[in-house]
Amino acid sequence: MLTGFMDGLLCCLTGKSANVVVPLETSEPADGFEFVEVKPGRVLRVRHIIPERPVATEQVPGREGTVHCKRKITVYRDGQLVIENMGDVVRSELLHCHNGDPAEANNTVEVELSDCSAPAASTTAPDTAPAPPGGQQQQQPPQPQQEQPPPRRRRRKPKRTVVIDCERKISSCKGTHADVALFFMHGVGGSLDIWGSQLEFFSRLGYEVIAPDLAGHGASSAPRIAAAYTFYALAEDLRAIFKRYARRRNILIGHSYGVSFCTFLAHEYPEQVHKVVMINGGGPTALEPSLCSIFNLPACVLHCLSPCLAWSFLKAGFARQGAREKQLLKEGNAFNVSSFVLRAMMSGQYWPEGDEVYHAELTVPMLLVHGMHDKFVPIEEDQRMAEILLLAFLKVIDEGSHMVMMECPETVNTLLHEFFLWEPDTSSNGCKPRQEPAKPANGEVLPVAQSKPKNK
Repeated sequence: MLTGFMDGLLCCLTGKSANVVVPLETSEPADGFEFVEVKPGRVLRVRHIIPERPVATEQVPGREGTVHCKRKITVYRDGQLVIENMGDVVRSELLHCHNGDPAEANNTVEVELSDCSAPAASTTAPDTAPAPPGGQQQQQPPQPQQEQPPPRRRRRKPKRTVVIDCERKISSCKGTHADVALFFMHGVGGSLDIWGSQLEFFSRLGYEVIAPDLAGHGASSAPRIAAAYTFYALAEDLRAIFKRYARRRNILIGHSYGVSFCTFLAHEYPEQVHKVVMINGGGPTALEPSLCSIFNLPACVLHCLSPCLAWSFLKAGFARQGAREKQLLKEGNAFNVSSFVLRAMMSGQYWPEGDEVYHAELTVPMLLVHGMHDKFVPIEEDQRMAEILLLAFLKVIDEGSHMVMMECPETVNTLLHEFFLWEPDTSSNGCKPRQEPAKPANGEVLPVAQSKPKNK
């Protein structure tokens, strides 16, 4: 810690960089690592594993579930968002039908994005009459109570209206299917090594897995300009990776900041993205960097504080802070980035298009995984995300925190695998029981609940 403080003080006095921003050297050569040049001079390290599959089994035709997705999204000028599900097989029938009871044909979600309180108008006249003069009350036959017509309300003009009408084919994805690829995307300060348990598990099951290092992370190149770490620059990098390795059916798995890139790709390539997994990704609010943040300090000051930041990340990112968690951070190469890259990443999280309407337009099935002890992302944000998305499962792992895929790898792998194999039951004769991944022993299924939006 003293050495880091002295290095930071020296760089402040000399005006030089706090530390050399270069990609990390791999500890030992291993199979499955590739270096892809997404732009001239911009090289990303990618873990690409194509397992040896058994005899290829063709998928039985007609087994795919076709879901008719018809949605009307209306945004009013007072900040009110109204979502109307009007498809033949609506979200309530697929996800929230219990005991085989028929669900309503339409499912409407109405949410106020801003506090708009108005006094409620009374529609019934009070049953009171003035007393006659002289203090004598004269009995009169009771008269029927007349209801006044409701007050006229001026019809509000919507600010924006989006209509979605499409059909999606959702089928189970097995490791023996050669047209299935899994993409794993990490967040700020991580690397592809944080997915070590998942990459090994799914490659052993026969899945083709792809996990890139973001620019400035892991063994990818780290440019010296802050503009190289904006959301749009990183999104274009991942777009190039996706176009290079994509198959006919692709599943995106993102963690924290990586969830935003999964959403971006699912919105850009709706025909190729089959399913999406969001791990501690937060609510559907547009990304915007905080003005009052410790990461706005100069890079040399952040370098002095790097030991404290690493300790804070360990306390907030894991439910327990022991030797095992410290070893996981070391093996996963997590939070081991340059202070310059860390500052540029936190300042570049600007994505105004990624608002609630943007997320509500997605028709791909989503699995939301949340660690109960996560101190970075409140559970209310993931509940909000599940409310906005059309097809969403929310799973809560009681023993996990922000780095839940490293803390509880077996539980996360089981949830992901069952979601990959999930296929909706779109039978026309009534509503069927929910066809969702089985609940593990230490997991909890939370229903979709309405909650106020919360900024990240």
